[in-house]
Amino acid sequence: MTTSVYAQDVSNVASQPIIPPLENGDRLTLAEFEHRYGAMPHLKKAELIEGIVYMASPLRIKQHGEPHSSIITWLGVYKASTLGVQLGDNCTVRLDADNEPQPDALLRIETGGQSTISEDGYVEGAPELIAEIAASTASIDVHDKKKVYRRNQVQEYLVWRVYDRELDWFRLVEGKYIQLIANDEGIISSQVFPGLWLDKQALLTGDLAQVLAVLQQGLATEKHQNFVEKLSKTPNS
Repeated sequence: MTTSVYAQDVSNVASQPIIPPLENGDRLTLAEFEHRYGAMPHLKKAELIEGIVYMASPLRIKQHGEPHSSIITWLGVYKASTLGVQLGDNCTVRLDADNEPQPDALLRIETGGQSTISEDGYVEGAPELIAEIAASTASIDVHDKKKVYRRNQVQEYLVWRVYDRELDWFRLVEGKYIQLIANDEGIISSQVFPGLWLDKQALLTGDLAQVLAVLQQGLATEKHQNFVEKLSKTPNS
């Protein structure tokens, strides 16, 4: 009896379909990508861009980890003062049938915004703002992802090109990304999230205290206060 049960168990295991692992360069549908990704719980980051799988390389602290933490800190302080917006750190976004990126950071309007949260907990649709750290993935962040985000109407796209010591902040205007320019004081201001101010040079040089000081100035403006009031009056869906 024991031998028979063992043989039956082995037969059942052998008959179960094998789920292939994700590999860089795989061409998959969204459903296939999610199925394989879900079967690899050890894998921390994989993205589907234009139907092609991209898997992250090991990340260095100076070229990615520290810049990433600075962006999250900056956006996190904004979120803390702006009830009604949601901050995401490396979370999956279902954009369309061929694209499921996992951006370094996103900021979305929770109620009445462009995106929603699916029943299984994923962001669906375009968040209002996405930020990427382009340390070792400069090509995809600056080219393929930018096209995908523009097509799906991500309203603002921020790319920190670490090796170039440069930061680009784009605003979607009539279907095209137009780069936002710093004012005479070196500050860039979001057009979608009032009060989200950035001292570009301070961020690039690692002066996080100055970055947060300038952000506090933006948070103290009447435009930010009006935005918070507007969000508070948006009915929940």
